[in-house]
Amino acid sequence: MPAVVRLLSYNVRSLRDDTAALARVIRACAPDVVAVQEAPRFAGWRRRALRLGRATGLLYVSGGAPTCGTMIMSTLRPTVERVAEVTLPYTPGLHRRGLACAVLRFGAGARLAVVSCHLGLRAAERRRHAPLVREQLAGLGAPAAVLAGDLNEPPRGAAFRYLTRDLTDGWAAAPRGGEHTYPATGAVSRIDAVLSTERVTVEECGVPLGHPGVTEHDLRAASDHLPVLATLRVP
Repeated sequence: MPAVVRLLSYNVRSLRDDTAALARVIRACAPDVVAVQEAPRFAGWRRRALRLGRATGLLYVSGGAPTCGTMIMSTLRPTVERVAEVTLPYTPGLHRRGLACAVLRFGAGARLAVVSCHLGLRAAERRRHAPLVREQLAGLGAPAAVLAGDLNEPPRGAAFRYLTRDLTDGWAAAPRGGEHTYPATGAVSRIDAVLSTERVTVEECGVPLGHPGVTEHDLRAASDHLPVLATLRVP
């Protein structure tokens, strides 16, 4: 039987903003899986991640400091089959980038690979890293796979276009809610995305504006990015 999975991608800006508002947004979205960017990564990061988990009903799966701020969290619904933590090649003078990865099983046999990604601020680095990100997603070995994260460029960008050569852009396939994700106060650019392989059916995807329990005040207060919520059907 296929599984319907709710996945949230969220750049939480190192929990520097209103964490109570952040927790309310996440709880209202009721995700099975959260791909986090700019998760806590310095001293005490595990304690801060645990605190976020307690506030949202989520458990730590992979990432954090080992992946330079990308993280995956989930409810108790999926079984974690495997995890991987990958750092991407370092560009001198820039923040190191990494990928939090997991293969999750829902029910008897619906398997979904998830990669949480945060590409860099420079276009040249994003172009170099995009093929490595795609390679890592494929290397997890699950035909149904999702890349979720802050790509730091809009769909016309070179890295975004490379990744969507064979991955489905969730918003383009099944838009629901808002499109633009940055900045949270007056968003004008879509730089956060959920991309999936052809084995995944995107039922709806977008910023959860107007979603029950999600207020515009909380969205603005929680982070400098708006989240992307996707409903996915996994065979």
